[in-house]
Formats: sequence, structure tokens, C-alpha cells
Amino acid sequence: MSLPSTARVVIIGGGVVGVSTLYHLARAGWTDCVLLEKNELTAGSTWHAAGNCPSFSASWSVMNMQRYGLEMYRTLAEATDYPINYNVTGSVRLAHSDNRMKEFEKVAGMGRYQGIEMKVCSPEELQHYHPFMETHDLAGGLWDPVDGDIDPSQLTQAMAKGARDLGCHIERFCPATGVSRANGEWVVHTDKGDLRCEYVVNAAGYYAQKVSEWFVPHGGRVAPAATMAHQYFLTEEIPELKAWTQEKGHKLPILRDVDSSYYLRQDTFSLNLGPYERTCKSHWNTPDDPFPEDFSFQLYPDDFDRIEWHIEDAMARVPILGSQGVQRNINGPIPYAPDGNPMLGPMPGVPNAFEAHSFTFGIAQGGGAGKVAAEWIIHGMTEWDMWSCDPRRFTDYTDPQYCIDKAMEIYGNEYAMHFPHHAWPAARNRKLSPVHDKVVGLGGQMGAYNGWERANWFAKAGDDTSEDATQTWNRSGPWEIRIKEECEAVRDGVGVLDLPGFSRFALSGEGAAEWLRGRIAGSLCKVGRMTLAYFPDRRGRILTEMSILRHGEDDFTLITAAAAQWHDYELLKKDLPEGLALVDRTRELSTLIVTGPGSRDLFTAIAEADLQAGWLSHQQAKVAGKPAMLVRVSFAGELGWEVHASFEDMPTIYDAVLAGGAKPFGMYALNSLRMEKGYRTWKGDLSTDYTLLEAGLDRFVKLDKTQDFPGKTALAEERRQGVRKRFVQMIVDAGESDAPYMSTVWHGDTVVGETTSGDWGHRVGASIAFGTVRADLAEPGTELEIEIFGQRCKAVVQPDHPLWDPANTRLRA
Repeated sequence: MSLPSTARVVIIGGGVVGVSTLYHLARAGWTDCVLLEKNELTAGSTWHAAGNCPSFSASWSVMNMQRYGLEMYRTLAEATDYPINYNVTGSVRLAHSDNRMKEFEKVAGMGRYQGIEMKVCSPEELQHYHPFMETHDLAGGLWDPVDGDIDPSQLTQAMAKGARDLGCHIERFCPATGVSRANGEWVVHTDKGDLRCEYVVNAAGYYAQKVSEWFVPHGGRVAPAATMAHQYFLTEEIPELKAWTQEKGHKLPILRDVDSSYYLRQDTFSLNLGPYERTCKSHWNTPDDPFPEDFSFQLYPDDFDRIEWHIEDAMARVPILGSQGVQRNINGPIPYAPDGNPMLGPMPGVPNAFEAHSFTFGIAQGGGAGKVAAEWIIHGMTEWDMWSCDPRRFTDYTDPQYCIDKAMEIYGNEYAMHFPHHAWPAARNRKLSPVHDKVVGLGGQMGAYNGWERANWFAKAGDDTSEDATQTWNRSGPWEIRIKEECEAVRDGVGVLDLPGFSRFALSGEGAAEWLRGRIAGSLCKVGRMTLAYFPDRRGRILTEMSILRHGEDDFTLITAAAAQWHDYELLKKDLPEGLALVDRTRELSTLIVTGPGSRDLFTAIAEADLQAGWLSHQQAKVAGKPAMLVRVSFAGELGWEVHASFEDMPTIYDAVLAGGAKPFGMYALNSLRMEKGYRTWKGDLSTDYTLLEAGLDRFVKLDKTQDFPGKTALAEERRQGVRKRFVQMIVDAGESDAPYMSTVWHGDTVVGETTSGDWGHRVGASIAFGTVRADLAEPGTELEIEIFGQRCKAVVQPDHPLWDPANTRLRA
């Protein structure tokens, strides 16, 4: 069959993810789709992948994706009538410390919520599953019964057959050579002719960066990724292993020594060892190691010296590993995004283009990735919130060196624990506040937020600011007393938070107000005022939250989270009518939060402004003689203002605020303060996993307004039928740790919800958790339990108002 000249979707790349996307499109009835592969299917990273299929992930959405894929794989051979070697052996993960055991308890709780019966084990129980390993130095481990391995080529070919049988077209040995636009459609160029299509998908694996360059003239950017070399080897046949396997009738479970950073898997009667070494290597990023035109079915030279330590450690753990020689070594390329999660979703800045690449665990995630990609294409939305993988999470700071440095860091720490007070050190200082040096000089311990450096907390002389000090799940550490002091300064006096990187957009033009009313669920504010606004999708789920400042009838500033910059700009730009102007002003202005009962007195001394203007007002003013916009609002929940000023003027303003007695505070204190006020955060408490009504945002939903905003019908029906689950605030009898994101909420022996935020409230003196629970359990006073690192802690539902200053008298003072 010749190459079609038209298609609804063209997928570039024939690895497991591209083929899975095609298969899921076909299953959804979209069969007018073409996949282009420059060589044979699987020619990239797929063919040399080890094929491990873990369900384990510290990310809720990634675990969901993997869980779905593994369930699909178990029936795929029958569904497509194609044989697949899929061994569901289970796995053991080893813990050398109590910290690691806590991580396992957390993930096991998430797994149980998703229907995976993971089990935290003692060393003795681990040896029952894997009798060949030494356990004398272990704290315990985790048993995952649905882990295993699959043949990557058979998996890919099975989905390819399924897609072809349903009517899709796969063209092998047909490299795409570029793209162009014509009459609102894509034209994908190949040596066999051009294809016109509505949608295009970059699923080109480690060639995805090259493919992304084609889209730069159409508003795109070069995909942020780097290529790492991953090495694993297979031993010769091991007699003891063969005898045990024949006696038991099944293979050993996969062993992952995550603290030593390797996996060890049975392969027939041999063992397969795959380390993730700190002395890792990135390829194809220097003049003497250029990107190859074609690396299909090729490998890098063996490099055993790089993994020598891991080999020795693994032989000590499982002595039979060292009894035989090496049968074969694999050293191949794997693409890495800067955080190790794939790039899966809309291509930033480009209409009807999607990304599905940079999968470090592509075999395990391929099935779920195809489902997610197909949903994005067909519906413009996904069943699960997939921000963890959305390509728009990386914006304008991901230069090539950043990508290399982060890929090296992530690969070398593949199994690392992501502690709540730890900041990864590689590739920092990409975007700096105009007062960055001053903040650091005051003791600021920095974190990166969409590349912007912000202080998390402020250390004093003698505080332990080492990276080692952050290796804990507990709230206690050198930061604890400092966060308490910062919160108390905001409560009793005045604090200042340097907050660069607020995403801000100027929207203007005749009809801008009416257009906004048709996008948000609630009402617009009057001129000179501001309001919170929520943008739902057509299911009534939360796409984003923005602060809307109204300067004139059709003149607005929209402010949103730093991480939301590209996401929210595209949300606004997508359906923007002609005649309206939308400008991203994020890099033009910076922000200070100046808040606390002493803030009015401070501004009286340094500002020319109406300091009696009410809550939620804004005005042009002068602060320290410099022009600024003062916004009468405080995410900390005290009397206060946001100060928005140019980068050039902000150092003068910051110095004046400090000289006026304000104490610097950081993001950790702000998180504590906002939780005491019941304020939600984007992609934590507010995501497409929840409708506006489930999130307790009823007061921002105006179903009686004339505009037919997205989700209006769905929200009206939900209100009619009754909300099934509800946002709640809970006071928790927590121990040393507050509730992490997606901790399970129990009522007796029944799972009834999950947490979305947790922190210690220093003004109320209690551990606070936000979450959603079954609606009948959302009544104040209801006693529930939150599973925190394996321990069920009493949690009491609180009234639906702020825990601190419930009448907002301090805020409105």
C-alpha cells in the first residue's frame, strides 16, 4: 500500500510510545491515522530496552499511567492475536534506611488506593521472595506483585498489528524530513511524498529534539532533553538459578537495590544487571560527539569501568551473580527530560501538535502514554491530570546545558528520594530576581520555581544548610525554627517575600470583559478591583486559577502561578477573538509580598498611596519614590499588599521595605500561612482531577449568568445530582511528618479520599491537611484517618472557613 497523501493524525516515530498512541487512537475510532518510522519499528531506544514493567512511582499520575499500561499488557496478546513474552514475576525493592522504608510506605499507600496490593516487608519476608540475596544489612523492603518484564519488540509489534487491523497505516523506512503549514493544516514532508493532516505527534524518541526544531518557525521551541547512555549486561547461564527455577516453576522477582542504584532481573537462567551510576555519561552534545543522522539498532561501546562499583555491590548482595561471566552487554541511548518524567501533551506554542517523547521508562509507561496522548488529541483533555508530564512545565530557561546538567543529575539519582525540604542543586540560577544577591546575603536558602530563584527559608549563622540536612521526611530540621519565626513575624509585625516570576498577562481590547465572562465560571470585578477567577474545562474540572485585576472596562491584568506561564498563556490565546490583545509581561515586572499588621505603618513611611483603600483593590502608587502598583491582597492571610514594580526599580523598593522593619520570609512559611487560610494551590489542590464544586469553589460558580462558559452544563448537572466528593480542611494528629500529597484518607476500613496538601500551621499550632473525601463525610467534626508513611493518624474535618482569622478581620483591617 502506498503512502497516503492525507490523514487526520500523523505520528513521527515508531517506538513503543508512538505505536501505542496509534493503537489507542484506533481503538477510539480514529483510524485515519499514519505512523512514520525512519527505519524498522523499535529501531530507537525500544529495541534495546530491558523491558522492565514496574508499577512503582512516587508520582500519582505516573503511577496511574503505569498501572493502566500493565493492566493492558496482560490482555494485549489476546486482544491483538499476537504472541508476547510477558513475565509478571513481582519485584522486591530493598531499603537500607528508615527514610527509604517511609518512602515505600507512602508509595504502597498510593498503590493500594489505585488497586495495587503492594506490601512493605521485613528482611526475612524479602528473602522468602528472593532466596539468593543477602539481607543482613537491610531495614526492609517493598513487594510489588504486578511488576515484571516484557519483550519490547513483541509489545510494539502487537500494538502495531492491532492498529493496522483497525485500519491505521504504518509506513516503515520512511523518515519524516520536515513540516510546514498550509490552510490551517500540517504538511509532513517525507522522501515518499507529503502528508496533509490535522494533527501531528512528535514521538521520535532521542530524535525528538531534532524533530522539534522543525516546529520553531511555527511558534515552537527546541524540546528540552538530553541523551544518556544506559548500560546493562546479561550473565552466562547460572546452574543454581536454573535448578531453582525448574523446581519452583517460576522466575525470581526483579530485585531493585534502590539505595545502591541498580536492578537485577532473571533472564531465562541468567541474570540481568542494570545500574544507574553517578559517573554517568551524556552523548551527542559536543563537536567531537555529534548527533548521528541514523543510530538505528546501534549501541555505544562497552564501558564496564563506569559501573564497576555497582557490579561489586550487586555480587555482594546476590553472590550467584559473580559465579558466571558476562554473556552480553547493552550500552544504548535513552532520552531524558530535565526532571526524568516524559514530555507528553500539547507542544508549547504550536497548534494541533503534540509531544510524546523523552521516556526513561518507555516500556512500562508506553501503554498508558498512548492512552494519554490519544485523549489529548481527540478530546483536548485527559482522564487524569497529567501536569507531571505536560511539556509546558518547562519554559524559556531550558538551554542545552541546563538539559544536560539536569539529565546527568536525574540519571545519577534515578532512585533518589525526593524529600520535601530538599532542592536539587544542578543547573540553578537560570532566572534571577532583581534583588537575588540581597536575598542570598540575608541567608536565603533558594529553590527554583519555573526557573526563578526564590528563597524557601532564611538561615542564620550556625544553621546547618548542607544538602545532607535535607535528607528527611520529617518537618523538623534547621529550617523549622526559622519558618516558625518567619510566620510569627508576619503574624505580629511585618514580613516581606521576594516573589519573582509571577506569570502575568495583559488583556485588552473592545469586548475583552465579555470574552472573559464566557471563559470563567464566576463574575468579573469592577474597575479598580480584583477577583479570583477559575477557568473550567467542559467537564467542569479546574484548568487554572487566575487573579484578575481590572484597570478599565476592557483592560485587565491576569496573574497566575509561575509554573503556569505557558499553560495559561495558551489557554487564553487559544480562542482569543480578533481585536483583543494578549501580552505576556512576566519578565517585565517583579513582585514583593509585604504583609502583617505593621504593613500599613511601613507603607505610610515610604509610599505615596491611598492606604485606606479596601481589600481586593489596586492602585498606581509610588513606593520609595518609584512607580509601582499596590494590590491590597495577601496570600499569607494578614493585612498586606503586593508590590508590582519594574526590575529596575525593585532593588530600591526592597531596600526601603527592609529598612522599614520588614523581616524576610520564604516560600515554606508562605505555604504554612496559606494553608491556615484555606487557600488552594494550582496543580496541588486545584487540578483537572477535580471539578470546581468538588474543590469547594461553589462561590466562584455563577450558573445563573447568561454566558455559556465551558463546563456550565456539567456543573449544573453535578449540582442537581449532588457532589460525590468534597474538599475539606482537616486538623491532623500527625507525628513527625505532615501529610504528603496524595496520602490516603480512611473512614474505618474504607478508603474515602486523598490529601492534596499538608503542612504545619504555626499560627494555629497544628498539622493541617487539605483533601477531598466522600461528600457525606465532609461535615465539620467528622473523624477520619490519614495514612502518613504507613501510620494512620486521626484527622478531624474542620468548618468551611479559614482556620486562622475565620472572619478575615485581620486581612480586611
